[in-house]
Parts: sequence; C-alpha cells; structure tokens
Amino acid sequence: MNKTTATLLLTLGLTGCGEEKSNQAVEEKTLFSEQTSAPVAMKVPHKMVMHGHERIDNYYWMRDDERKAPDVIAHLEAENAYTDLVMHHTEELQELLFEEMTGRLEKDKSTVPVYYNGYWYYSRYLPEKEYAIHARRKGTQKAPEEVMLDVNVLAEGHGYFSVGRLAVSPSNQLVAYPEDSVGRRVYTIRFKDLKTGEMLPDKLENASPVAVWANDNQTVFYINKDHQTLLGYQVMRHKLGTPQSEDVVVYEEIDKAFYTWISKSRDGELIRIHHSSTTSSGQSILDANTPLADFTPLYPREEDHEYSALKLGSDFYIMTNWQAENFRLMKVAMDDATDKSNWQEVIPHSSKVLLEDFTLFDHHLAVIERKAGQTGLRIINLENNKDLQVGFNDPVYRLGLSANPNLDSESVRVSYSSLTTPNSVYEAKLDSGELELLKQDKVLGGFDPEHYQSEGILVAARDGVKVPVSLVYRKDKFNKDGSNPLLQYAYGSYGSTVDPWFRSSVVSLLDRGFVFAIAHIRGGQKLGRAWYEDGKMFNKKNTFTDFIDVTKALGKLKYGAPDKIFASGGSAGGLLMGAVVNMEPDLYRGVTAAVPFVDVVTTMLDESIPLTVNEYDEWGNPNNKDSYEYMLSYSPYDQVKAQDYPNMLVTTGLHDSQVQYFEPMKWVAKLRELKTDENQLLFNTNMEAGHGGSSGRFRRYKETALQYAFYLDLLGYKNGETDKKVKQ
Repeated sequence: MNKTTATLLLTLGLTGCGEEKSNQAVEEKTLFSEQTSAPVAMKVPHKMVMHGHERIDNYYWMRDDERKAPDVIAHLEAENAYTDLVMHHTEELQELLFEEMTGRLEKDKSTVPVYYNGYWYYSRYLPEKEYAIHARRKGTQKAPEEVMLDVNVLAEGHGYFSVGRLAVSPSNQLVAYPEDSVGRRVYTIRFKDLKTGEMLPDKLENASPVAVWANDNQTVFYINKDHQTLLGYQVMRHKLGTPQSEDVVVYEEIDKAFYTWISKSRDGELIRIHHSSTTSSGQSILDANTPLADFTPLYPREEDHEYSALKLGSDFYIMTNWQAENFRLMKVAMDDATDKSNWQEVIPHSSKVLLEDFTLFDHHLAVIERKAGQTGLRIINLENNKDLQVGFNDPVYRLGLSANPNLDSESVRVSYSSLTTPNSVYEAKLDSGELELLKQDKVLGGFDPEHYQSEGILVAARDGVKVPVSLVYRKDKFNKDGSNPLLQYAYGSYGSTVDPWFRSSVVSLLDRGFVFAIAHIRGGQKLGRAWYEDGKMFNKKNTFTDFIDVTKALGKLKYGAPDKIFASGGSAGGLLMGAVVNMEPDLYRGVTAAVPFVDVVTTMLDESIPLTVNEYDEWGNPNNKDSYEYMLSYSPYDQVKAQDYPNMLVTTGLHDSQVQYFEPMKWVAKLRELKTDENQLLFNTNMEAGHGGSSGRFRRYKETALQYAFYLDLLGYKNGETDKKVKQ
C-alpha cells in the first residue's frame, strides 16, 4: 500500500450534500482505521413520495451530474483505497492472473481481411501495444500496406480511449472516425485524408460513434446526442469544409422511447435511419445520390411492430414480427413497401424456430435461426429454393453473421465460438454449404482444447420450465462429486441471448478446478421470443428465480460444491446479482456485480437519466402504480435489509453512460449500513472509464484479475498456487 492510500485511509473525512448538509458534515466525518474500517457514508435523508407511498433515501446526495463534487470523489477514492487495503495480500496472485490471461493473447493479432470497393481492410496489433492499427491494401493482399489509423498514437496521453466505426468515403480518399477519450460514449468525429495523411479541420462533437457518407464524397450524416440523456436523437447533415454550427437537422426523434442509428445499404444506394424501441422498430431511407432530399419511411412505424429490411436490387427483404412472434421474412418491391398487402412471404413463421438474423447476396439468402436454444446457419438459393443447413460440432456454441459487404460474394462469412473453441471466422460456400476456416484466434500459454469439456443441460425451474445451462470444466480437474468450485454467470434482460463463447480469461479458473456455467434464464431469447416476454415487465422476477433455481440444481447435480458457488453479472446482470443476494444470500460464497443497475425505481422515475423513458417497455413505468409496486418489490437498492449477505465485490466506472456510478455507490453504502455479517463488501471505481471498463486489450484484464483473485482468495488460494486442490 502506498503512502497516499495509507494517508487517505487514516485522515479522510467525508462530507455530504443536500438537506442539513453543513451540520451533518461536522457530526458524521469518518476516520478510517488502516487495519479494519470500511468507508461509512454520511446519511442525509431525502424523502420521495409516489402513489401515496413514501421512501427515504439516505444516500441520494451521492448523485452528481458533473462527477466532480469533492465529497463524492473523496468517498469513491476512499472505497478504492479500502479495496486496495483488503486485497493487498492478493497483489501477487492478481499479477500472476494478469500475466496468465494476457499471456494467452496473440500479441501480433490481426483480423481476417475484408474486401470492399477495391481494398482489403483489416486491423492488426503490435506486440505489447494496447490499441489496434487500422490498415488496408489496394487490390490484393500482397499490395503495400496503407495505415489509416494507429490508435496507439491517438490514445497517447489519455487514460481511456476508444474509436468507433471507421467510415471510408466512396472515393476511398477520406476516412471519418469517431473518438471518445472519456468513456462517456459521447464521440467527436474527425476526418483524415488517406492520400496525404493530413487531418481535415472538420470536427463534429457530441456525436454517436457512426458516420455515413453520401455518394458525393462531401456530405456526411451523423447523430447528435442529447446533452442530458445522452440519447442520439438528431440525424445531422454536414458538408465538408463548413463549421458544425451550420449542420442541418434532417431528422429529429421526439419520442424518447426510441434509439436512433444510421447506416448505408450494401449496394451503396441508400442511407438508412434505424428507429428502435423495446416493442417497435422501423427504417427511414434516402437515396445516397441525393443527400439534400428528405428521408421517407420505408414502412411507417406501428406500435408493437418490429421490422428490419435489407435491399437487393429493386426489392426489400423484411424481417418482421407482423403476425409472427418469432419473426418471418417477407419480400416486397421498393415502390410497394408501404402497403403490407404487397409483402410476400419468403420464410414463414415458426413457433419453434426464432428467425434471428439474415443477409443477402445476388442469388442467395443466409439466415441465422435458433431452434431448441441453439443457432444454426441456413442458406437458401433464391433462384431454385435449394435449402442448406450448415452444422457445427460443439455441444453448445455461439454463431453469428460476420462481415459480408459484397452482394456478389460466393460465400457467407460467419463468426463461431464455443466454450472450448477460440473465436473463429468461417466461410460457407453458398452453393454447397462447405465450410472453410479462415482464422481461429491463437491461444498461447500451452492451452489445449482437448483438456476441457463443455456441456449443455436443462434444469427445472420452480414453475416447471426447463432452463438451459451451458457448462465447461477442465477434465482432469473435475470430479462430478460436488467438490468443485463453480462460477455461475447470467444476464437475462432485453432479449439479449448470452450464447456460450470462448473466454480465454476463464481458463485461469478452469485450471484451478472451477466449473464455469452460463444460465440462459428468462429475459433473454435463448428459447425464442416467448422466453424474453416471460422475463420482462411484470414477469421480471422469473429472471431472478430462474438463476436461483439453476444454482440449486447445479449443486444437486454435483457440478459444484454448495459452499463454493460464486455468481457474477454486469449491468442488467448486476441487477440480477442484487436481486438474488436479497432473495437467497446464503446460496453464494461470493458475488461480483459490475456496473450494476440496482436503483431501479428511482432511476426509472428520472427522465433526465440516460436509458429511462426508452426502457419503460422493458421494466415498466413507475409513474403507473402497478408498475411502481412491482418494480419496488424487487429493486435491489430498495430491498436491502438487515440480514447476512455473501462476500461481494462491486465495480463501476465514474463516466458510465448506461448505469450511473451513483447507483452502485448508493447500493454499497446501504449494504454497509444494514448487513449483519462480517463478510467482505468491496467497491472499486475505475475513475477513467465508463460502462465497458478500461480501454485497451491488455489493461482490461487488470479488472478481471481482481475479480478472480477475489474468488480464489475466499477459497484459500495462496499467491502462486495453480495446481493445488482448493482448500476445503
């Protein structure tokens, strides 16, 4: 522990804000003992009344929109110092874990080149460098390399740095790139001349991480963000060489329930605005050759109607949930798209198969479908209707479409991974379905996939529903006798499916005897759209009880020792962690919650906070009494009570744009106040990052090493132990 940390722990006094702040600041300053004391936050009662119900929030004062209040920063720094103190004896173990995890990474990694508009595009890393170099080669992959951006150079002097989607002009001469040096997901779009290497003076601030070129090579469309909610709500038109103040608003989203995004059709003919809410979506389109014209709806937005469309020639192919819960695929001529009676069915709806994604080629259609929880690739010949199913061998895996920019391609690229198979890129021949492996991530450090086993099982939830679970373990470290430690992970919201994919970092746990489990609980779409509907709004508690029931089942099935089970989740998965530790705290030896959404009711009542109004259809609108009461009944912050809690490590980022730092900050303070145990409660804030944690490919593993050291330390691992059996 350094001198600054020791001094902070011994001498820091916290002040508060809000009602009676000045008096309580004097009365409730806290001196921290270097040996034993955790930070104790000042209590400043803040009364909130809704639907005749009164709540008192003693830690509401922690909210600071500018993230600069001295008392807030002081408390966060004190929490960080306390975490450093408690975990000080694991520093050698953390460093060992960090070296293991980064040692498995391919140091000079590069992506599979993608051919588009006369160039092969790819990204590569230099050994020991944190950020990518984005480059291209003209015509062939043997042509001289042209470096477009070296993000390592751009990131110099920044604790955090992220580059969004690069957009090369149709002429191939200019590139637009968004950059964020804070982690707040508010970007500045800059422009570079790829022939001269010179930067253009144009600078578009307060933007989303995407820019789209019109075909005149002079007009760029981008999205302006609301300063308060951080929602992208205005589509702007910018002409190169003019100040941003002269940019024109071409579309403004007035409904805060909708997200806004922009893209360009693969044939380069259309610029598209994507409108998306929880329950409806749509597109507006513009001819990319006439950038001064107006956007028009492809099909007007409708309540509870979700659709997305791709262009092929003079037709649109539309994936829609119109009369199709699991979606179906339709075809319509561009000029007739606004009348549903003109839509012709290409792939019908199935109650057993979820249509998840699709892409088009000149003569073929490639589809990602999900059946019985597992995705598959389907290729349909549009001329003779020949239908191919392309299979993969792992028991459980993740499969998705990869970069496919060219309509005239003879193959479709897919990304593939499993719990034992590193991330891979395949091409499947459109005529035959024959697979060719283009690249698989190298995993260094002696990793051998033959040493590991993955499984997919179903376990019964309390209402009889069968919940899928994906598991992986090291064969020579696992005995199905209920003695192994187990880490259970889940997300369970927004219809987001967490398919089993390869995480090289998890190998550090598997090699120490852990079983790693992903619980595919309700709230995702693992078993189709109904699986999502049964885990949101007034069904949200199914998400939590599913997770708990999976934990109990894995113990009974001898995959893990009941006293060595750990749980982990982030963001909405952090809400999951908060709910389950309130409901069944004795199930878990330790819990990690990253950027957790835990103050559900207060946040969803505040329309100034990002991700509030546009998520009413996910969680409910607490301005309505029935939603208020239901959300309050599971909100982790509101349901903290005087009881024993498991050991917990909570992490966040000061600049988080999705879940504000003060949610976990308040939650930890209330847990400290009410919990009746002596278990660890640690809170660590990355003062330079946002929702995704640290930037850079190596640095982020520092946070993972801390989490894994937290688990291992609770099991009695000593520094440097890798092969010894976990202490009983």
